Amino acid sequence: MDSIIIKSVSPLVRRAEERDIPRILELLVQVNDVHAKGRPDIFVEGRTKYDAAELKKIVADNETPVFVYDNGQGTVMGYAFCRFERTPGGGNMVPRCDLYIDDICFDEPCRGGGHAARLFAAVEDFAREAGCGRLTLHVWECNPRAAHFYAKCGMTPYFHALEKPLSQVELRS
Repeated sequence: MDSIIIKSVSPLVRRAEERDIPRILELLVQVNDVHAKGRPDIFVEGRTKYDAAELKKIVADNETPVFVYDNGQGTVMGYAFCRFERTPGGGNMVPRCDLYIDDICFDEPCRGGGHAARLFAAVEDFAREAGCGRLTLHVWECNPRAAHFYAKCGMTPYFHALEKPLSQVELRS
């Protein structure tokens, strides 16, 4: 797929570049720790789900676009990891292309100022320009702040994932 340029909602949202990786790694720790506090049975505090080498590949791949919110002075304040999900159709399924937001984070001290909503809106514009039929994402039950944010952005549930723990792991909400 050819690179798609965002007709940006905010001039501060752009595709991530290799130079952004150190800051993205810092933000990945922040989002991981939110999940580790709520689901210590799944997440390990202080870690990231990608290392620098993996991020270099992700950032360079047009199938996994990463967007950053730059403060205008070169500092990344937030990011959105995305990936295209393409269903060819057949059987009982219609063909479609969705943009899945795999991970989104905004630096804790900068939250609440509307910046994350601008980042989300730019990702939404990108998805439309790329011909996607919908944006999708998953939100952990232990992160009600994120669920509230996504609802304000117009996201609605389309299925629920359920679990039944089979061990005595303490879950926090």
